[in-house]
Amino acid sequence: MAVSFCANRIKFLASNILSKTWKRHTSGYIVLVPEIGEDMRDKDPLTKDDGFPEFNTFTVEKVMAVIGKQTILYEQEINNMVEIIKNKKDLDIVNDVINRLESSDVRLHSIWGIANVLYFGNQSIMPNRYYETVSLNLSKTRGHKYLNRTLHKVWQEALEDDDKNLTAEQKRIIEKNAREGRLNGLELSNSGYMRYYMDQSKIFKKTDEFRRKVGVATLIFKTKIIDPNVVKDFPEEFLKMTAEDPNNCQKGPWNITLEPIIVEKFLELCPSRELRWNVWQANVGRCSMLSDSSIHTSSLLEDIRTYRIEQAKLLGYKSYSHMSMETKIAPSLENVYQVMNSLLKIARPAQEKELAALTAFAKDEGWNIEIRPWDLDYWSRRYLRTVHNFKDEIFNEYFPLPHVLTNVFRFVEKLFNIRITEETKTDVWHSDVRFFDVYDLKESSNEPIAHFYLDPYARGRNKLNKSKSRAWTIPIQNRSKLMKKKPLIAMIFNFSPPKGEIPSLLSFNDVVVLFGEMGLALQSLLTKVEYSDLAGSSNVEWDAVGISYHLLSYWAYDPDVIKSISKHYKTEEPITSDMLNAIEKSKTHMAGYKLCERLYFSKLDLKLFELDEFWKPITDRLYKEHFVFPKDPKDSHITSWEDIFVNNYCAAYYSILWAKMLGADVHSAFQEIPKDHDDEIKKLAERFRDTFLAKGGSVSARELFRRFRGRDPNTMAYLKSLGFQTNIEMCENL
Repeated sequence: MAVSFCANRIKFLASNILSKTWKRHTSGYIVLVPEIGEDMRDKDPLTKDDGFPEFNTFTVEKVMAVIGKQTILYEQEINNMVEIIKNKKDLDIVNDVINRLESSDVRLHSIWGIANVLYFGNQSIMPNRYYETVSLNLSKTRGHKYLNRTLHKVWQEALEDDDKNLTAEQKRIIEKNAREGRLNGLELSNSGYMRYYMDQSKIFKKTDEFRRKVGVATLIFKTKIIDPNVVKDFPEEFLKMTAEDPNNCQKGPWNITLEPIIVEKFLELCPSRELRWNVWQANVGRCSMLSDSSIHTSSLLEDIRTYRIEQAKLLGYKSYSHMSMETKIAPSLENVYQVMNSLLKIARPAQEKELAALTAFAKDEGWNIEIRPWDLDYWSRRYLRTVHNFKDEIFNEYFPLPHVLTNVFRFVEKLFNIRITEETKTDVWHSDVRFFDVYDLKESSNEPIAHFYLDPYARGRNKLNKSKSRAWTIPIQNRSKLMKKKPLIAMIFNFSPPKGEIPSLLSFNDVVVLFGEMGLALQSLLTKVEYSDLAGSSNVEWDAVGISYHLLSYWAYDPDVIKSISKHYKTEEPITSDMLNAIEKSKTHMAGYKLCERLYFSKLDLKLFELDEFWKPITDRLYKEHFVFPKDPKDSHITSWEDIFVNNYCAAYYSILWAKMLGADVHSAFQEIPKDHDDEIKKLAERFRDTFLAKGGSVSARELFRRFRGRDPNTMAYLKSLGFQTNIEMCENL
C-alpha cells in the first residue's frame, strides 16, 4: 500500500523507544532485546545464503534482536547519507541518494515483511504484545528519511531541476519523497514545525489511549449461551470458536464475545432476537457515554480530530480530508462527495425496496416485529437461503481447496501467460505452509521471476483470525534491480483445515477472497519496476491499490470460471445451474443497503476530518440520510471506530469503495469481449499486466487507467455489477 501519511506521522514520534538495549514497558510487560554484537553486522541472521527467510529457526528473542539491529543501522545509514550530502559539492542524486536509500530500504522492508508474516501466520513467535512494539518502531524508523530538512532540500532542488538523465522511476521517487517531507511539516517555519509536532505528539498519545480503551471494552463483554437450541444450526467451525471446550463443541456452553469474527457471524446465525440485541448493543456501544466512564472515548476522538485538522491547516489545507487527497487518485474532495451523492440517489430507493421485501418475507415466516439493525443480518441470511436457495453447507462441498487452488492458478496462468510451480521448502513458519515459484513465459521458462508462500488453514489462537475475510497478502521482499532481489510474498488465509479424508472445503465467500488475494499477489509478483520503493503496491494511490484485488474477485462470480474451479468433493459432479443462479443472486442481494452502508461510513470519515462540528450531530445527520430505519439511541459505533482513529484509514475510508468501483470498470473491459474470442482477451490481459501489474507505483494510477481503458473511470460498471439499472446520465466520473 502507498505510504500512509496518516499512520506514519503518528508513529514517528516514539524516538525514545529504541536504544542500544531496547526496552518497552506497557501494560505490565517488558520486552528486553539483547545487546547487538559486532558479529551480527555483516550477516542478517533472519535469512539464509540464498536470501530466503530462515523461518524454521526463529524465536521471539532472535527476531526481536534482529529488528533492533536493523532499525539502529537504518537510522545510522540515513544520518551518514545526510553527512555526505552536507560535505559533497557535486552531489550525484542517483548514486549518492536514491541508490543508497534503495539499499537501506530493501533490508528494512524485508525485516518488516518477516515480522508481519509471523504476526499473521504464527503468533507463538510474534504475539500481539510484541508486534505492537515492533510495528511502532519499524514505522518510526521508516519515517526517519522523511524528517530530515537537509535531505528534503535535495528532493526540492531535484524537483526544480529538469535533469534529462533521470529515469521516469527516479523522478517518481523524487516526487514521492518531496511530497512526504512536505506533508511531514519540513517546509514550515521553525515555530510552525514545533507546533505541528506538538500536535503530533498529542495525536500519538490520544490514539494509543483510544486503542487501549477499545481493547478493554472488547474484552470485558461476554455472554454465555447454555441452551443448545440456540446454536443447533451454527456450523461446527463457529461452535469450536465459541465453546468453552472446543474439543466437545456440541455440548457447550458457548461464550459470545465482541471479537469481530464472533460478532459478525453470531448476528447472522442467532435465532433469538433478545440475544442478538444484547450482543449488537454491546458492540456498537463500546466506549460510549453509556458505558463505564473509565473507557469513554468521545473526548479522545474529538481531540484527535481537532489536532489533525489543525495540522492540515498549518500545511495550508482547508481540512485534513482535503489534505488526504494528496495521496489519492480522486481529483478532489468535492469530486468524492459528488460521486457519493449520485450513488446514494440510486442506492437509497433500492434499500427501501429491499427492506420492504425483507419485512414481507419475515412476516411470512411468522415475524411481526419491525426489522431493526440487530435483525438485519439474520433475516438477510434467511432470505438468501430460502428465496434464492443459497446454502453454504451445500455449496462448500463443491469447492474443495485442492481443486479450487489448482484451477485458480490455471486461470491466472492462462490469463497472464505465466506458470506457477510448487517447490519443496522446509524453512517455513508452519508445516501447513507451501512454497511456489512464478515463471514469466514471455521471457524464460527456466528462471523464476518471483516466489510466494501460501499458508491456507486456520490454526486456532496460534494464527490471527479477526474478521470474515481473514486473509492477508504480505510483501516480504519487493523487486529491486539494484539489490538483485526478486519479489517474495506470503498469502495467508484462515480456511477450514482438512478433516481426515475430507479436504478443506471453502465457502463461496472464501472463493471470492482467494481470487481477490490472488489479484493483490499478482500486483507484487509481476511487477517490472526497478526500485523497491515503487514496486508492487508501494506508492500506489490509496484509492487505487485494490484494483487488482477487485478485478480478480469479480471473476469469481463468472459462471464459466465457477464451473472450471468447482466439483463435488465426493462425487466430482459439476456445480448445478440452480447453484450458479443462486451465486448470481447473492452478488446483488441487499446491494442497495450494503452500498448505503459503505457510503455512510465513507462520508462520515471524511466529514469528521473536515468539519469542526461535534461528532454526534454529524453522525445523526448522515445516518438519517443513508438508512431507512432510525438510529438506535444506544448506537455509538463511532466511539470504537479503530479504523480511522487508530489505524491507517483516517480521511481515507472511502478508498475501499473507490478501488471497488475502479476494479469493476477494469473488469467490464473484459466483459465487453465475447467469451470465445481468446486472442482478444489475452491481448487485453497483457495490457492490464503491462500497466497496473508491471508499473506499480512508478506511474500514477489515473494515468495507468487511461492507458488501459482509453478514458477516465466512471461508476457505470460498478452500478451494473450490483444489479442496478443505469444509463450514462446517471453515472459519474471518478
